[in-house]
Amino acid sequence: MTLPPRPRPEPVQVIKLRRDAALSALIRAIPYVSFMGFQFDRRGDELTATMPYQDMLIGNPLLPALHGGATAGFLETTAVLELCWQTLWEDVEQGRILPTDLEAGYVPKLPKTIDFTVDYLRTGLPRDAYARARVNRSGRRYASVHVEAWQDNRNRLLAQATGHFLMPERP
Repeated sequence: MTLPPRPRPEPVQVIKLRRDAALSALIRAIPYVSFMGFQFDRRGDELTATMPYQDMLIGNPLLPALHGGATAGFLETTAVLELCWQTLWEDVEQGRILPTDLEAGYVPKLPKTIDFTVDYLRTGLPRDAYARARVNRSGRRYASVHVEAWQDNRNRLLAQATGHFLMPERP
């Protein structure tokens, strides 16, 4: 008995381009991201968010210090995008969702925030900030995410947060 030939695996570059295009489409679907100037860098399945410094982010010009609301928005946006990215990852990886689908408006519904608690650990200086989120639990209805933000040294956190989210129903 002869087995049918296995399909050839896709070239790695094709998969990387599909991942990057899917992430770009997801980011463009959230207007707040472009308004605030947040950026997301993908390495494998891990996302690192960047909040580039802008004068509008200063809350106390006497110090000067980053506004707590800008920091909290950065952390929450990072958590939501990480949840969406994890939800999309398998479908993008297998080619079930193509970047053209995302461009054409098939962007998954975003998780809804149930609660979000921020711990401000030090004053945010007038410079770029970075964040990474870790999904602690993600089920069909509920997800828990922890986010950490830093500026110059990842071991000296600027802020951290824990959020709980209501996950949208999947088709």
